[in-house]
Amino acid sequence: MNGELTVGLVGAGAIVQVAHLPVLSRMPEVRVVGICDNDVVKARAVAARFGVPRVYEDIEDLLEDADPEVVAVCTPNHLHEIHVRTALSAGKHVLCERPLALSAAGVESIISARDKAGRVVMVGMNHRFRSDVQALRTYLRTGELGAITGVRCGWYAFRPSGEGSTWRQRRERAGGGALLDLGLSLVDLALWLTGCPKPKRVSAHLDRDGGDSEVEEAGCALIVCEGDLSIIADVSRRYVGEQERFWFEITGRLGSAKIHPLRIFREIRGVPTNVTPSGAASREDAFTTSYRAEWAHFAAMVRGRVERSDLLDQVVLHRVMEALYRSAQEGRDIAL
Repeated sequence: MNGELTVGLVGAGAIVQVAHLPVLSRMPEVRVVGICDNDVVKARAVAARFGVPRVYEDIEDLLEDADPEVVAVCTPNHLHEIHVRTALSAGKHVLCERPLALSAAGVESIISARDKAGRVVMVGMNHRFRSDVQALRTYLRTGELGAITGVRCGWYAFRPSGEGSTWRQRRERAGGGALLDLGLSLVDLALWLTGCPKPKRVSAHLDRDGGDSEVEEAGCALIVCEGDLSIIADVSRRYVGEQERFWFEITGRLGSAKIHPLRIFREIRGVPTNVTPSGAASREDAFTTSYRAEWAHFAAMVRGRVERSDLLDQVVLHRVMEALYRSAQEGRDIAL
């Protein structure tokens, strides 16, 4: 496919309004033809704001009437798998917000449906497409940091304790709390940047923080992989501080690197030396650039210009997440 890419959006929530539609409205050769949400009033308001011509309450109507070539699934977590499978059954390519499903078995089911439909499915791990992450990945491929020994990362966000209950606080709809909401993308990034090493064992502690939430609001996870690589992720959705915190650092035998902002150090003649590539930073914020690059990569896959993802890394990722939740529940290490 080399012509215009027509897009249908399933869901009209925050991520559509602050990420997908602002990016798509500025992309050449892309046209959003419809949006659907069970809250039609909200969908109409979003459509009017971004000039989307058609609004639907049901995904089936969007698929049949607007007939987009690709579908972006941006609904609550528990609906991702069924919405991806519905779009595939209609012959559409799919970009799905994370998580792709609520279990490894759900991801495997999507892979089977994708193979049967012969279409592209991509999960929206937008952090992979940040300019600083892309520059770091290029540098890591040179091997100049030596053997990678550790990843230390975290994400502290703030959600007011008095905020009304949403689907993110319901286990059946969200699938998990802070560990899934924030930690999933950190663990994905850690595994992806370090060459997808095989996880061997995991351990986790989660804090539900009381209240009416059915899921954890904070937690920490340890993942030990082959090659003596360890990954530690620390997350919170109830952090009270000066500002949101996000960090990600990789350590190797010969140096270290971090993002946000990108900094790379190597030991040269016995001295820690800043070897950060010049020009690696983007003038735009990392959030905007990541979604623009994510959509550009997805469009290139649909058009056959880059290799399609096999999604097997997502199966591994979800097995790790399932083991982490089991570890927290049982209070012990879990072998994979």
